[in-house]
Amino acid sequence: QYSRLSKQYGVDIYLKKEFLQYTGSVKERGVLYLLTSLPQDQQRKGVIVASDSNFSMAVAYHASELRIPVFVIMSTSTSPARVKMCREYGAMVISYGTTAKDSQTHARRLAQENGYLYLEEEDSAVYLSGLGTVGLEVYEQVPKLDAVIFPAGGHCGLLAGSAAALKHLNPHVSVIGVESESFPVLQQSLKAGHPIEDQACSNHHFYGDVSGLCFGSNSLQLTGKLVDKVVAVREEDILISMLRLLEYERATVDAEGAIGLAALVAGKLPELKGKRVAIIICSGNLELHLLQQCIARALTLDNRVCRFSLVLSDCPGDISKLLEILAREEARVLDIKQERTFVTSELFTVEVTCTVETRDKIHTAQLRNALLERYPTAAWTER
Repeated sequence: QYSRLSKQYGVDIYLKKEFLQYTGSVKERGVLYLLTSLPQDQQRKGVIVASDSNFSMAVAYHASELRIPVFVIMSTSTSPARVKMCREYGAMVISYGTTAKDSQTHARRLAQENGYLYLEEEDSAVYLSGLGTVGLEVYEQVPKLDAVIFPAGGHCGLLAGSAAALKHLNPHVSVIGVESESFPVLQQSLKAGHPIEDQACSNHHFYGDVSGLCFGSNSLQLTGKLVDKVVAVREEDILISMLRLLEYERATVDAEGAIGLAALVAGKLPELKGKRVAIIICSGNLELHLLQQCIARALTLDNRVCRFSLVLSDCPGDISKLLEILAREEARVLDIKQERTFVTSELFTVEVTCTVETRDKIHTAQLRNALLERYPTAAWTER
């Protein structure tokens, strides 16, 4: 779909909204092809997975749809929402162990004892081919394509599989991967020439698979051979990207889903100005409590929520005068607090702390100037 964000960033942006898959993730493509490729006797016996990742969710749903017995082992620390969702997809969910490693060990033991096939996300040719269908569809759906941006990081199967498809169809289409500056797993693995195994990172709750260890030599080999560029972006850029997608596209996505657009937000791809670019929005599985934190933080980073403190005389009408200025400047008051007991200034004064919402950076600057003109000692909390 053509995006309204195109004008803002000077790029013709087309969004491939893979977060609209039934389980909210592009992983369904690889999983479906993987499950349908299993021998019939194995399909009858069933499969087992051990994690609360998007991969496990996709296995739970598609195995159930294909009438393949499916078991998911989750640690006791898994969020209740994830457990509930996986059961609703049709899987038999078993809580075991306090860590992911405990769950994996238990799953392997059950697989050996009962003849289940233990599945974990790996870069087999079948799985990568399923993920690569994204590249096929983008090529078919967006004529005269100049570039495609994918999430990268440790689990770069989507990038590798789709790059194989795109480069086969048109070698001139630029394929770009984006990962986090906090976890530059793919760039380090490409530099080393092999998957990095001792990287000090484990799937960060916010980043998901983007922060995972580089898990396969096939993906790495394809990426090194076919991908034109891999860039890294800051956490701040990812949060702003999540906010832009929510506001302009009504798309509620997680870090993995927003990281592709974050490369444009951060200005990391100036060569794409005026070009026709597809961005893969691959995942939308963000827990509600984390979504609230992300949006609040993004609004602050975008200079649309700000906080200031000032000292007023504790007289009737002084707070009203402050509120009149805020109303005149069209700032929306989100919170206001008064402190009398621990004020270090002169007696009979009150320290007022306000959190307000503005339209943008320019509006924030106008408000700040208006307040400083009336209250020269007003102090702003820097983000």
